[in-house]
Amino acid sequence: MADLLRAEGHEVTCPTIAGNRPGDDAAATTLDDAINSLVEHLDGMKDVVLLGHSWGGMIITGAYDRVPAGTVRRLIYYSAFVPNPGESLLDLVPPHYVEMFNQMGQATGTTTFPFPILREAFMNDADLATAEKHSADLVPHPYRTMADKIELSKPPAAFECGKSFLHMQEDVSLPASYPWHPRLSEKLGLFRFVSMPGSHSTFVTNPELLAKKIVEAGRD
Repeated sequence: MADLLRAEGHEVTCPTIAGNRPGDDAAATTLDDAINSLVEHLDGMKDVVLLGHSWGGMIITGAYDRVPAGTVRRLIYYSAFVPNPGESLLDLVPPHYVEMFNQMGQATGTTTFPFPILREAFMNDADLATAEKHSADLVPHPYRTMADKIELSKPPAAFECGKSFLHMQEDVSLPASYPWHPRLSEKLGLFRFVSMPGSHSTFVTNPELLAKKIVEAGRD
């Protein structure tokens, strides 16, 4: 994805968030730790278009609220969670996910997706070999970054920057009764809506079209 965007003349950085980096203690990583690692990455930057995918919506929301004015000019939520103050990711997912993540988190301090869920709900537009390769590349995710309540000075609807929601039309990672759009997107207040075909994992299954849609979501 980064190479496709760079080929269009954009400067791209891809920070790995605390808890997912080699040597991190994922079980001990908090939501604040994760957010602050992005804040540190953004130090000294100006006029950034900041994109978060899925859980990454929690992180870009928290980071925007903590960085100096002028650091970020637009937030892009790519099939991403949009929290209001005091909400956790677990507050925003259906009960069967809450139960699964709590069981995993209490046992190991981390979470992951069993392959049948990844295959059918997150990569429903991928062939089997692609889904298997992607599954093998995953690392356990810090449970506390999903269970902790986010601390924000204001809701995202009140953020003084551009906001975009990038919607995947065949994304069934959340059920129809808990949709990404409009249930979460409308929490952004005034926002740009960009849509494309595909699953939750179009960064794997259709990166060329996704790159074009990211540029569309991030343009002035």
